[in-house]
Amino acid sequence: MSLLAGRRPANLGAKDGRLAPPKRTPNCVSSQADPADAEHYVAPIAFAGTDGEAMAAARRAIASMERSTIVSESPGYLYAEFRSKLLGYVDDLELLFDGPGQRFHVRSASRLGRRDFGVNRKRVEALRERLQGLSLRTPGDRLSA
Repeated sequence: MSLLAGRRPANLGAKDGRLAPPKRTPNCVSSQADPADAEHYVAPIAFAGTDGEAMAAARRAIASMERSTIVSESPGYLYAEFRSKLLGYVDDLELLFDGPGQRFHVRSASRLGRRDFGVNRKRVEALRERLQGLSLRTPGDRLSA
């Protein structure tokens, strides 16, 4: 384990339908940040499907991304770590599926440092592309009974 990996944050996980607030530093993005906070806010990821379909898609999408490790999962929640190629810095990514809203809330943050040169935002956007490719329906579609 690299010294640059840092310690796993103690505030990870979903509580009352919320992920931890974004860090004050610019190396964190969250769909639950204030939309007026352009530095930290990123739009939630739309996903049309059941909770089970959403979580299976999230697992596949994250597993397809380089240097990712899924650390834990519970109903509607997934936590993964991403390690940088050269120095082994670790970023924490959390997904919280909102079934009625047909979307994932997301939080991605670097453990160490202040700046990430947009890495967390780019990761969320790459994940958005993968998940939207795995979505079975478009938001608003209804399944026939």
